[in-house]
Amino acid sequence: MAHCPKTSTPAPNPAAPGRLGGRFLLVLLIALLVAPSAWSRENLQQVIKRRGLEQKDVLAAAKTYVPTGKRDEFIAFSSGGQSGMVIVYGIPSMRILKYIAVFNPEPWQGYGFEEESKAVLDQGRIDGRDITWGDTHHPAISETDGDYDGEFLFINDKANPRLAVIDLKDFETKQIVVNPIFQNEHGGAFVSENTEYVIEAAQLAAPLGGAYAPLERFNEDYRGGVTYWKFDREKGRLVPEESFSLELPPYGQDLSDFGKLASSGWSFTNSFCSERYVGGIERGRPPFEAGCSAKDTDYLHVINWKKAAQVAAAGKVEKINGHPVIMMDTAIKEGLVFLIPEPKSPHGIDVTPDGEYMVISGKLDSHTYVFSWEKIQKAIRDKNFADKDPYGLPIIGLETVLETQVPLGLGPLHTQFDAVDGVAYTSLYVDSMVARWNYRTGKLLDRLPIHYNIGHLMTMHGDTVKPRGKYLVSLNKLAIDRFNPVGPLHPQNHQLVDIAGDKMELLYDMALPLGEPHYAVAIEARLLKPIVRYKSGTNTRTGERSPYKTRAGEEKTVRNGKKVEVFGTLIRSHITPEIIEVEEGDEVIIHLTNLERAEDQTHGFTISKYNVNASFEPGKTATVKFVADTPGVFPYYCTEFCSALHLEMEGYLLVKPTGYKAKVGELMPKEEYSQADYEKQVATNVATQKVIDGVVAFITSHNYKDYPEVVALVEDATDQLGRAAEPKKKAEEQAAAGNWHSATLWAGQWWQYQVKAADIGLRAKTYLEQHGATESK
Repeated sequence: MAHCPKTSTPAPNPAAPGRLGGRFLLVLLIALLVAPSAWSRENLQQVIKRRGLEQKDVLAAAKTYVPTGKRDEFIAFSSGGQSGMVIVYGIPSMRILKYIAVFNPEPWQGYGFEEESKAVLDQGRIDGRDITWGDTHHPAISETDGDYDGEFLFINDKANPRLAVIDLKDFETKQIVVNPIFQNEHGGAFVSENTEYVIEAAQLAAPLGGAYAPLERFNEDYRGGVTYWKFDREKGRLVPEESFSLELPPYGQDLSDFGKLASSGWSFTNSFCSERYVGGIERGRPPFEAGCSAKDTDYLHVINWKKAAQVAAAGKVEKINGHPVIMMDTAIKEGLVFLIPEPKSPHGIDVTPDGEYMVISGKLDSHTYVFSWEKIQKAIRDKNFADKDPYGLPIIGLETVLETQVPLGLGPLHTQFDAVDGVAYTSLYVDSMVARWNYRTGKLLDRLPIHYNIGHLMTMHGDTVKPRGKYLVSLNKLAIDRFNPVGPLHPQNHQLVDIAGDKMELLYDMALPLGEPHYAVAIEARLLKPIVRYKSGTNTRTGERSPYKTRAGEEKTVRNGKKVEVFGTLIRSHITPEIIEVEEGDEVIIHLTNLERAEDQTHGFTISKYNVNASFEPGKTATVKFVADTPGVFPYYCTEFCSALHLEMEGYLLVKPTGYKAKVGELMPKEEYSQADYEKQVATNVATQKVIDGVVAFITSHNYKDYPEVVALVEDATDQLGRAAEPKKKAEEQAAAGNWHSATLWAGQWWQYQVKAADIGLRAKTYLEQHGATESK
């Protein structure tokens, strides 16, 4: 059996009941307090004293510490708010791993600068207008049988009603879709149990499709709605032509959740401002917030989405902007939508892991409500309706379906679930607390103060059929005094909480200085299977082989009138071509392919003053395009530090002025290298080869084939060393002809390939040593 590299395992939690290792860790910490460490100039007791720490601080640090080279147990995906991105970090370390560019250009990833990623951003254009930012709110991981499968991530844009698809094979945004009938939204993204559909619910009501209507016609012409985007898992894309929406009253639809197990086939969307109030303080009317919180309840929408999909497929729809919409009259006739009064101003409807209960809280109510799915079903079957709303939708009485209501504290908001059956966690916005309680017994179990004004919270797999427990993250809206001051605009604060024991314990404050994150989801890291390289020549945004893929030796520049097209390559430490010559006014199109195969060997590319920027991961092909409208000399180089010869990875774009003619006698710089220089370089090459041979001997004498990472490195090193043969041959030919300058330069190129091979080989050797590779017998 192949040996698999070890991954990190979370340390035992001393607070967890029945867990082996709790007393041991405590004894170990006490021992460290009194015994000097053999590997540190200071012992632990001295460090604690110097830094003014307490034992609980050290214990919290031990619970979050992930040793160097080890990895986190969970990976969190957080919305990035106004940044338009997704933030990726590890749990329990809370180390930020990546920002995923989604709705806005992002230079490090080349997103919005390369033509391939521009094409994705162009999908998000609205009414012919570029939208260069987004307000991301609610990420959702794709599911299989109600649990995260780690294949795709969906994220919404509240400001401009859009959804994006991120492929978790490479953590890149592949698709953006614009909602064709909403003017904004908040209730996205939420996925069904097998990711057949993704919900996107409107928020602020408006005429569907974008038509104008005066506010005086609010009740008649303004509408809300819910869109069900069909997802094609094989293609990894939303399918607009197979998607549909339901017209709903202008109640301000908000967050949603799909039913699961017992409630499979149904979905739930809450609302606010069911008063349908229209403010206007400049007109002498009380403001929106006064009228939108006058009633004691709002409405939960209970929707039979599976039947709705059948109704849409049968064509019982009205097309708005070409998009099929099930109108309310049809929804009533077909029995698709039912309303239940819910606590006012809610923000979240959360279905329990077994699908038997729906948990709802209202920010202006001190209770959290639990609805019984069994009672909801019975009321629908029996047509036991208390009333109808002004649009004719049936209303089920609150008392008919209420299982229990629990006084948790002020401002209850969002709920997530524990691995322990019946245990839930609810954020208390006004109290700035997390409440742990049991939705089966209605008993409050624990409350933990946090800092400050918690919005959403997240437990591990906490909105699936199989929550994992262990940790909770509190997504706090304010940081105030938690971090070093950095001006009036403060970072957000995600706080890590240990929920494995009888009492919750705050472990860590994490500053997030990228927009206002709203919601996050966390998945077991082992379920993610990202690639480390692409097949050579891949358009990473489509996943297909790029028609511009270029192999080594096939580089070329093609002129067609005023269009100059370059087909080039990138490899440590060389950009081919090194010189691009064009004329003023030419359209320049540069296709580059990263020839690397080793993990983490990314190259960047930029041309000064032309706003050209791109990122090329191993195997990727991408294109940059611009008009060379300014004559001059413009250096280009690799922006991603890639090797010892990174600074030499350079070239020149020469833009000749219109009508330019070369001057007589223009020559390249004078040649200066001698026979002694050539012989010195060859001696260096021979010595370098001995180093390579020693590294090769070590690797081949160990079980390196058991380590896929090392196999890839060996392949890459072999490829690099193989490239040395050609410049070696040219060096020897030039030396035989007595052209010592050219011979020395070709010998230098030969050596560069050796250095690259040695660098890769040493990485492979170090990996084997660190991972306990055994010597072959």
